[in-house]
Amino acid sequence: MNYFSFYKDGKALYCLFFAGFLLSFSSLIAGNHKRQFKSNFQQHQIQGTVSDGSSPLPGVTIAIKGKSKTATITDYNGQYIIAASASDTLVASFIGFKSAIIPIAGRSKIDITLQYDTTTLQEVRVNAGYYSVTESERTGSIAKITSKDIEKQPVSNVLATMQGRMAGVDIIQDTGTPGTGFQIKIRGMNSLREDGNQPLYIIDGVPYSSDAIGYSNTNSGVPTTTGPLNSINPNDIESIEVLKDADATSIYGSRGANGVVLITTKKGKAGKTSFTLNASTGAGWITAMVPLMNTSEYLEMRRQAFTNDGITSYPATAYDINGTWDQNRYTDWQKELLGGTSAITNLQASITGGSDLTQFLLSGAYRTETTVLPGDFGYDKGAVHFNMNHSSEDKRFKLSFSAGCTFQNNVQSGTDLTRIARTMSPNAPALYDSQGNLNFENNTFRNPLAQLRGINTGKINDLVANAVLSYSITPHLEIKGNLGFTDLKNSEQRLLPSTMNNPALNIGSSRSSIYTNLTSRQSWIMEPQIRWFHDFENSSIDILIGGTAQQQSTARLYQSGRGFASNSQITDLSAAVTKSILVNDEILYKYQAFFGRVNYNFKEKYILNLTARRDGSSRFGPGRQFATFGAAGAAWLFSKEDFIKEDSFLSFGKLRASYGTTGSDQIGDYQFLDTYTTSGSAYNGIVGMDPTRLFNPNFSWEINRKLEIALETGFFHDRLFFTAAGYRNRSSNQLVGIPLPATTGFSSVSANLDAVVENSGLEFTLRTINFNNPNFKWSTNFNVTVARNRLVSFPGLEGSTYSNRYVIGKPTTIAKTYQFNGVNPSTGIYEFEDVNKDGIISIEDRQTVVDITPEFYGGLQNTIQYKRLQLDFLFQFVKQQNYDYSSYVPGGSFINQPQYMVHAWNNQGDITPYQINTSGQNSAAVNAYYNYSDSNAGIVDASYIRLKNISLSYDLPFETIKGVQCRLSLQGQNLLTFTPYKNGDPEFRFSGYLPPLQIFTAGVQLTF
Repeated sequence: MNYFSFYKDGKALYCLFFAGFLLSFSSLIAGNHKRQFKSNFQQHQIQGTVSDGSSPLPGVTIAIKGKSKTATITDYNGQYIIAASASDTLVASFIGFKSAIIPIAGRSKIDITLQYDTTTLQEVRVNAGYYSVTESERTGSIAKITSKDIEKQPVSNVLATMQGRMAGVDIIQDTGTPGTGFQIKIRGMNSLREDGNQPLYIIDGVPYSSDAIGYSNTNSGVPTTTGPLNSINPNDIESIEVLKDADATSIYGSRGANGVVLITTKKGKAGKTSFTLNASTGAGWITAMVPLMNTSEYLEMRRQAFTNDGITSYPATAYDINGTWDQNRYTDWQKELLGGTSAITNLQASITGGSDLTQFLLSGAYRTETTVLPGDFGYDKGAVHFNMNHSSEDKRFKLSFSAGCTFQNNVQSGTDLTRIARTMSPNAPALYDSQGNLNFENNTFRNPLAQLRGINTGKINDLVANAVLSYSITPHLEIKGNLGFTDLKNSEQRLLPSTMNNPALNIGSSRSSIYTNLTSRQSWIMEPQIRWFHDFENSSIDILIGGTAQQQSTARLYQSGRGFASNSQITDLSAAVTKSILVNDEILYKYQAFFGRVNYNFKEKYILNLTARRDGSSRFGPGRQFATFGAAGAAWLFSKEDFIKEDSFLSFGKLRASYGTTGSDQIGDYQFLDTYTTSGSAYNGIVGMDPTRLFNPNFSWEINRKLEIALETGFFHDRLFFTAAGYRNRSSNQLVGIPLPATTGFSSVSANLDAVVENSGLEFTLRTINFNNPNFKWSTNFNVTVARNRLVSFPGLEGSTYSNRYVIGKPTTIAKTYQFNGVNPSTGIYEFEDVNKDGIISIEDRQTVVDITPEFYGGLQNTIQYKRLQLDFLFQFVKQQNYDYSSYVPGGSFINQPQYMVHAWNNQGDITPYQINTSGQNSAAVNAYYNYSDSNAGIVDASYIRLKNISLSYDLPFETIKGVQCRLSLQGQNLLTFTPYKNGDPEFRFSGYLPPLQIFTAGVQLTF
């Protein structure tokens, strides 16, 4: 949730005045509305407030017993008004609380206090995509978080909201640069291809492609190209469900092999029109820095290196040590270049309300975020969300429409200064000279700030719209149509002006250049469905049949320009002297399917769920385009058996299992065809064509077979709820690029590889309600996942080009390394195991296997509430190994080193962990250093426990201003990290980039 806060510049006064005006205006309207309501409604009225003993409860249904058409819902303040006779009886019901029955007995004001009922939480409905199901009757594996979890996190990416909160879902942040992405794995990596492990994203029933929309030449400052997921506004999300097993994912067929992420946006609610204003402001810093040498340690290392190499006269280019630079100067370059503060501002407003037949929601949000690097860089995102729901008087016809638009503008440095800051000599000159200009120290210093003049810009506009129409033909027969449309446009530029260079080099704008990326993507989907359901005396059945027609088109235009009359023209590609079209293509993807589900429930104890899907994809050739996938799930609610007494400490017990198949066509488009591209060269005025891909008619689907068994138990009225699940997924028929001999003219051909990858593991979740008193509540949620990945089979592996990458029986994420044997005390050189005993350390000796995927991971969340004060905090933990920090240059070079390198070998007989320093002239030491980087010594324990999120909020008592609520909040992200990893932040997949930011925000929420 984003909150308003009053910060120091003039915007605070403006926002305060605006909020006060709205509050006064809304109070006037509220009063008029109340008087009009009373004058128009002449029946006997009952009014009051519904609470849980300490706080009002919005959304509670108040009905008249025996009169199903007379009901109302409490407003945001827990208040209600309903017409009834003096002899009627009120029934108050709300999910998570026991229903209350209160005789009116002639009263006109009745306040109601509901009692918390933990067992009813099993009746909460979970979104399973094409259908919904209660928690108690769910046969599949579905993890869920809600807006209550999301609104407590000061983040802008939807994947960030899920970190540490879901069993079986592993998420890593790419970098701390604003607007960049995350990596997600749901129950491991099923495909041998790095880009073949993405889950399917569904927003309100509309598939949302996660394929990259960026271009490497316009995304130079970040480790991955631009992805579309930042377009999803977390503030608009009501819930996120992750489907994991075959029972849950098989109905999505080929798109569900890697799991499904269902995103449900917020909907309008019936009741009095409610306005909500949120605003927050905060700051961010990088989480950790690498301990590096200071000037004296660094210069001593350099002197040792030259001495070890037998060099007595320092080279003219060794400016750090030959007297050119001040040897008493010290600058902490990490603090200087990365130690800035990121300013974050978040504003949001929403209006919602409606009647029992029509509800609406309109919201808008705006977020700005700067970076910790020097310079005027920033990321802006605006979002508008609208929802309307309508039903006919007889409730037979229903319409739901949702649309969300986001607008992103990102201006960032084209160079991430992280690696530069970690490797610069600590006695390097000042960044600015005495006149305030960039200092190049008489052409001896490459000023890092000059690199910041090269910038990357990106503008993304995104629309996701969805409409669902349904009609109940009979009380047991319903038809429904799901329509969806997405439209995304991405415009990126990378500007490389000549001013990035030292002015003394006299490089002018004729050598300035620009790279551009224009990518657009549109998709539509139509899904007709028919559902029949019926309740019998001891059982019930629910049958769903539907179809899918989907089309996605993508257009890409990558261009470059070089040579401008002036750098002021650099953003205008047409002004370039030399212009090139690097990529210009259009890609069309078509997909169609038929799907079905049969759910049978016998005595509410024995449940069978069958799903199937027949898929057709344009990504495969004739005869291979269609495939069938299906699954069976079953559940036994043994807590409802007669041998379990009603007053037993066991309040809920369920055993469930599932088995089925899903598939994958995540290989890209046109991979089975002979394809060509223009050569760019003309012969006799005719531009030629170059072949780019070989035809493969046997190109077909990957198949993932999933098995799961789980136990769910609740104790003491579900105050303690425990789930244990074991799974095994086997993915076969791997879609990969099979290497070809160079004589064919192609490096590889896309084909199915007869290899099997297995992911297995155990998932445990525990939810406890520790205290549940009117004034004090405390609940805990814990999850942990123990996951394993292994390559089960790979025929012909030893003779293939993959032999240096994979090992049968080992994870597909291994690193094959040299076995490090320490430092030779006589020579001071790193030594390694000569596995093949040929006297040479070569790639054949890299046989030591190290797994860098987590052994286990999870999170521990606590929610503590005392009257109006609420505290939430989440600890995320990961047990893993990862690559240690490396400067990629041997100790002793013109590069700063980690502080521990002061313990390098110096004299014969020294027993040290680090080898002899060299200026680069000792070839044996240089080779040994790079072998060290490729050895098991370069991979260290990177486990960590992190205070991932903390949120403290307080609801101000506005008793004198009726209908107004104000909540103050403090929120933090990545606040504390406990880890044995010594050299920076342990959460990374790509080294040399900004680590995740530590964020702290303060805000306010006004509701009236």
